[in-house]
Amino acid sequence: MDSSELIKKVRKIEIKTRGLSSHLFTGGYNSAFRGKGMSFSEVRLYTPGDDVRSIDWNVTARTGETYVKVMEEERENTLMLLVDVSASAVFGSHTQFKEEYLSELCAVLAFSAISNNDKVGVVLFSDQIECFIPPKKGKQHILRIIREILTTQPKGKGTDVAKALRFVNNIVKKRSVCFVLSDFLDNSYADALKIMARRHDLIGIHCWDALERQLPDIGVLRVTDAETQQQYWVDTSSAAIRKKYRTTFDEHLQQVKGLFQKAGADFLSLGTHEPYVPVLLRFFQQRLQNRIQHG
Repeated sequence: MDSSELIKKVRKIEIKTRGLSSHLFTGGYNSAFRGKGMSFSEVRLYTPGDDVRSIDWNVTARTGETYVKVMEEERENTLMLLVDVSASAVFGSHTQFKEEYLSELCAVLAFSAISNNDKVGVVLFSDQIECFIPPKKGKQHILRIIREILTTQPKGKGTDVAKALRFVNNIVKKRSVCFVLSDFLDNSYADALKIMARRHDLIGIHCWDALERQLPDIGVLRVTDAETQQQYWVDTSSAAIRKKYRTTFDEHLQQVKGLFQKAGADFLSLGTHEPYVPVLLRFFQQRLQNRIQHG
């Protein structure tokens, strides 16, 4: 796309997602993710029931009155977005390609993050690392991220989730919130997923198009695998073939979900034909409930 078309598209995504991010932020983003720890906030006079371990003995000795330290959670996080830009992401049978849907998802998460004063970084990957944008704050930084997702021309055709996970593990040292957005057409990332989930707060978002799950009954089609370029003839009028096609998709989805669950990471699945905000809101609210229940 030319520069004027890109500017219009980025602006459209910004207008749409900034409003949605405000809704998400008040709906739970700021409560769903823990900060880095506890830090000193202030001292106040001791009141009956306070933990004696929180007494600030230096201030108490200096003033002659008993004071306690007040600690608060450090809210600032780093949000890392690991975005699949492989050939299979350039696909769409509904109103938008997966890459456009992913760019909106990333934008709404990123704008929610900067509303919380968090930094946002991005790794775009295929079967190699296509682009790394270090974590920063600010609106212009988020607009750059959107532009990169929309315009990156990947050198690789396949998908290597493990490579992206290892890259982030090596380059991001502090515990961060990491979203992996992909169709997960890869079978060799289970170990990398477990390592990543131990070090970071990891969430997988499986992004798919309706046509990847349900074949239309329109006769014989020649289809091309976007990542391998292999071509196949498929008789879509066969009910058995359509059923097998859907079963294969559902089995893959359950396999991916199982890998994330075994790693102790969260997982969401979103079709490009469905709105993502209600799903994200339910996810944030569930995270908050789990956090309250487990302290």
